[in-house]
Amino acid sequence: MDKFTSLTSVAAPLPLVNIDTDMIIPKQFLKTVKRTGLKAGLFYELRTDEDGNPVDFVLDEPAYKEAQILVTGDNFGCGSSREHAPWALLDQGIRCVIAPSFADIFYNNCFKNGILPIALPQEDVDKLMDDAKRGSNAVVSVDLEAQEIKGPDGGTLKFEVDAHRKHCLMNGLDDIGLTFEKSEHIDQFENQRKATQPWL
Repeated sequence: MDKFTSLTSVAAPLPLVNIDTDMIIPKQFLKTVKRTGLKAGLFYELRTDEDGNPVDFVLDEPAYKEAQILVTGDNFGCGSSREHAPWALLDQGIRCVIAPSFADIFYNNCFKNGILPIALPQEDVDKLMDDAKRGSNAVVSVDLEAQEIKGPDGGTLKFEVDAHRKHCLMNGLDDIGLTFEKSEHIDQFENQRKATQPWL
């Protein structure tokens, strides 16, 4: 998993509430266990008409094509627990999602896949949403170590994050990486067991 320490990027505004995981990545795109190629299905029903033709959508606008930060509405990531949702966001290049609240499973899945989800009071999200609507001038900086967001006008917002999750993101540790951190202790245990219980 890629480390997340700080990020400076254009922020894309998506002012919708209750965006569920089926809206993030519809079920027809869940036929793979690969984490690549999923951006083609990201927000598919918002990006296309009934015939699959492209329609105006914020992440396809020139100003936001390289956006790595998404500012969105309340209860983001509700619905089913599909891990393809953060995979699709990551495949698009999104490394940080800012919203007033998140569904619990989606929130946890973000941390496990190198995405920083930030929950802020509605008034702070509204301010960042207004900033994001400026297009390519909407450069926002996120500093995970300092737990700060700096807007395009230089204003600073503080955010909270669990210390363990912060450690994992800053060091690029998913569940497997956390296990490998204990590899020395695991090796010691296995060697001791081989010596005392060689029949196992």
